Amino acid sequence: DLYSTHRVIEDPEWSLTTVPHLTELCLQHIVHNFEKNPIVDHLLPEHQRKVLDRLSTSLPLAVTANLISDEDYWRRCCTERWQVCDISNYGDSWKRMFFERHLENILKCFIPNTTDPNQVLELIPFCKDYVQKLEVDQFLPPLQVDQKEERDDLSDTGSDLGFNKVSMHHYDLGVLITALPHLEELHLTYGVKDCGMNFEWNLFNFTHQDCYNLAVAVKMCHNLKVFKLTRSKVDDDKTRLLVHNLLDHPCLVELNLSHNLIRDKGAEAVGKLINRSRLETLNLCNNQISHLGAQALAQALAANSTLTSLNLRLNHVEDKGGEAIGHALLTNSTLKSIHLGSNSLSEPTAALFSQVLAQNTTLTSINFSCNHLGLDGGKQLLEGLADNKSLTEFDLRLAEVGEETEYLIHQIVWANQEAARLQSPQHPPAKPL
Repeated sequence: DLYSTHRVIEDPEWSLTTVPHLTELCLQHIVHNFEKNPIVDHLLPEHQRKVLDRLSTSLPLAVTANLISDEDYWRRCCTERWQVCDISNYGDSWKRMFFERHLENILKCFIPNTTDPNQVLELIPFCKDYVQKLEVDQFLPPLQVDQKEERDDLSDTGSDLGFNKVSMHHYDLGVLITALPHLEELHLTYGVKDCGMNFEWNLFNFTHQDCYNLAVAVKMCHNLKVFKLTRSKVDDDKTRLLVHNLLDHPCLVELNLSHNLIRDKGAEAVGKLINRSRLETLNLCNNQISHLGAQALAQALAANSTLTSLNLRLNHVEDKGGEAIGHALLTNSTLKSIHLGSNSLSEPTAALFSQVLAQNTTLTSINFSCNHLGLDGGKQLLEGLADNKSLTEFDLRLAEVGEETEYLIHQIVWANQEAARLQSPQHPPAKPL
């Protein structure tokens, strides 16, 4: 038929691609059904690699946590979730990074009386073998929704007396951190980040009950080496409560209570802790410690044999406190670094530290920045440094010692730095010919 048309009907999905091998089909099936039937260990190494590379990072942790140790898989889990991933802060382990940051995120978003506590508790069996450090810079308080309306509605029933007041206590870390056998570092801040126009002072209220719960938990955390509780309005009473539970702690070597409200009574308590623990680093920067608290710390320092670093920057120790610390350093033989910047120090402290520089052979770093040591104070420090061979850092910025004195001191310190560098293992002394 001249008018007939020739038509070819094709399957649009048909192709010349070779049918996959049976092995490939099996691996696809394993990946597709991994949640219900996780199979890894019984596969050949090359097949394991293919399966792990294809697994979804959204699989339940109940399936993957204790079954998958492959670092490439956990690297994908981290990089798909967070933009910045530096594993050097996590012992070069992607798996450790994932579980520490995952747990931290849950704690930062936990709302007491609203969030189900099982969100945290159910995670413990999966993360307990991998979490070594927790950094939680936010704790949310309980919600206080429509409290004003409730007070208006219930004003005749006694609500004005505070009977319906919502407790402001935060999440109790006790059950969690005591169940983490490898936890060595705990960094906490009780407050709310990025609250913006919703700012209220009660968002930053570290209650006495919070402090008690935390103190008891830290006491039971026997492997804890580093404890940091900063920017949390820790006052003298809370400091004493914390110290009481930290006395004789078997492993604690670093304590950071900077940017709080600690006064002299709190400093006295910390002084007791210095000689009842194995502390090596103590940071009390930006508190309200005066000369009385500094004298208590100095008394402990004089008899201490473990502390190597003390930071008292931004306090109010003044010359009475500075001189007390100086006297302690005439006998102390372990402290290597001390920071006394911004403490209203003047010439009397400089005069005593001139003796320290002449006698002490342990100190390698001193910071006197932002004080009022004066020209005479600077000259006395320079005189004390004449025969000092150990000091390699000396910060005198804005200490009013004079440019020439500061330059000469810098020259001595620089010479000590060079001598220390040449004596280090990386730069052994030249062999004689």
